[in-house]
Amino acid sequence: MNASDDLLTHSAPTNDSRAPEGVRGAVDDDPDAAVRTTGILPSQELEHLVRVTREIRSRESIQDDQYQPASLDLRLGSVAYRVRASFLPGKDATVEKKLEDLAMHKMNISNGGVLERGCVYIIPLLEGLSLRKRTSAMGNPKSSTGRLDIFTRLITDYGTEFDRVREGYRGPLYAEVSPRTFSVLVRKGSRLNQIRVRRGRPPSSDAAMRRLLEDHHVVASIDGVDIRNGVPVSVDVQGDKSGGIIGYKARSHAGLIDIDKVRHYDVLEYWEPVHAPRRGGLVLDPADFYILASREAVNVPPTHAAEMLAFDTLIGDFRVHYAGFFDPGFGHPDAGGEGSRAVLEVRSFEVPFVIEHGQVVGRLAYELLMARPVRLYGSNANSSYQRQGIALSKHFKPLPAADLR
Repeated sequence: MNASDDLLTHSAPTNDSRAPEGVRGAVDDDPDAAVRTTGILPSQELEHLVRVTREIRSRESIQDDQYQPASLDLRLGSVAYRVRASFLPGKDATVEKKLEDLAMHKMNISNGGVLERGCVYIIPLLEGLSLRKRTSAMGNPKSSTGRLDIFTRLITDYGTEFDRVREGYRGPLYAEVSPRTFSVLVRKGSRLNQIRVRRGRPPSSDAAMRRLLEDHHVVASIDGVDIRNGVPVSVDVQGDKSGGIIGYKARSHAGLIDIDKVRHYDVLEYWEPVHAPRRGGLVLDPADFYILASREAVNVPPTHAAEMLAFDTLIGDFRVHYAGFFDPGFGHPDAGGEGSRAVLEVRSFEVPFVIEHGQVVGRLAYELLMARPVRLYGSNANSSYQRQGIALSKHFKPLPAADLR
């Protein structure tokens, strides 16, 4: 098997001493500065990495609509490997080497292939990296991927962590894909995850996030906010009226979903509406998958991006938010997003769990960008969830008003 080519040859960890080109004219790490020396790279700098420094490479031309305000969509390659178990290659091995031992079946997905629920697949991506000194990256599922309950993680050669791409990495990228609820149809070029690139180690502190909360009201409606490693976000299980719809629960034996079809499927064939409990909290059944919404509107200023921390055992035995990255401009008035709530992808583990209205279910960690992106989330057709309330993935048709009662 050969998942790499001459553009994407892998390399073991090195101490690469090449000087970074970075953002041209970067001056400092002042939050008010137009350009900074550290931070997440905005879309125009990602394009610079593709077209000029070639730190992001691909077997096929990268398309304009892959660029998001502070991230780049990644595309599946032409083959998928069904594997016996999830794995990390570790500091002494490549992904290809691990596949020699763990792959059960190799499937050509150039023209389409079905990834079965409950199975684990490794798929080489079309994109790869040749990062310079002080440059690292992070992967995350796209919002639509998380809302379909597709567990997706980024893997690199010699990697010891999922989704983290070490500084100076040069080599191919792989997606681990495990559909949990729906079997899905994918093909070469399908987009399940994203990558964001970071220069240096941007400073972050609870004090800085408190200033963001005070200056930009990044999360509304929390009284006595306790900022510890992020701004808290709570869940809405009351809705607008007693007994109204507060979310959706995935049906256990629904049909196949083509990952590239938009507004194609009937909601009620795949989801059961979840109504606000008459009293008390909402009981989460073990292993069921829920789409709920935050009680608060979320606001990401143009100078920042945000990440929802996915799981904290201190707040309960459940996971919230598989796709935890919020682009700059999400929910921000400058991008037409005032009133956007965070959609929460929720799964309980082991035992039933009662989740109460207003209970803190996660924390948003905000991080500075190196510069304001040329386009904000919500300012183009690729922004599917601006001004959202309870929003399923873009694969489903809007529900008629009569079905929302």
